[in-house]
Amino acid sequence: MAQLIEAEERTHIRAERYDRALDDIFALQDEITTSTVAAIEPSLRRAEIERAKRKRPDSLDAYDLVLRATAYSNSGMPEGASQAMPLLERALALEPSYALAHGQIAYCQEILYLRAGRREENRVAAIRHGHAAITLGPDDAAALTYGGIAIGLVEHDRALAQDAFNAALAISPSAASAYLWGALILGWGAEAERAIEWGERGIRLSPFDPWVTAAFHGICLGHFMRGRYEEALAADRQAIRSKPGFSISHCLLAAVLVKLQRMDEAMAAAAAASKDVVPRFSGITVRRSS
Repeated sequence: MAQLIEAEERTHIRAERYDRALDDIFALQDEITTSTVAAIEPSLRRAEIERAKRKRPDSLDAYDLVLRATAYSNSGMPEGASQAMPLLERALALEPSYALAHGQIAYCQEILYLRAGRREENRVAAIRHGHAAITLGPDDAAALTYGGIAIGLVEHDRALAQDAFNAALAISPSAASAYLWGALILGWGAEAERAIEWGERGIRLSPFDPWVTAAFHGICLGHFMRGRYEEALAADRQAIRSKPGFSISHCLLAAVLVKLQRMDEAMAAAAAASKDVVPRFSGITVRRSS
């Protein structure tokens, strides 16, 4: 049993049981190190964001600006992306070749493109900044991950996105976000079993990550494609719990419930997607078969 305790407050952060043969003690040490670092990372990121928030606006450097932007962009919603963008533009004005700032802008433009009207300028900007993040940040796991998100979801170049995620993991094996988002893009690319594998691994590494939702979507898609609809339903329910306002979760829910012949619930999920979650969204209809 390995336990992670926050020393100052004596609060319990993580516990994991490792039931392994001791044939290769060094491999086990590496596994424990990777999972521990992944568990610590989201807490460190939140602490850094709070530190940046406390600084005076006129004293912010490019890194602080990106941290402040992260607090907004993690919502995954257009409102948050719109608030993050001016901060990220200020960061690039200070450091034009800052890969992480390019990656965050690519991610925000992806949000604006997919969730705020599919405007061409957002699509073009997401792709441009995504490529910049990958080109300028070959040694930056976070920049590679953000770039891969935009390239995979907006440009639909899933091979390049996968290369970016693999490069991020080669730099930092504990980069859970690469697994979480990689699972989603593998799911949309119909790579069912890999989507499930990557999603489950990302969740094990970072169960409280702000973007665990992406992994649940990937797992849902993987099970759906394999006809395992109860497993797909369970994954999608977890996605909804992690980010209730995401319309795509309710769309997936409707699709899974149709396959399970639970039509009343499917119609309710479709209504949530089209009315309660995203007003004016009209992309899903559930019809009873005659």
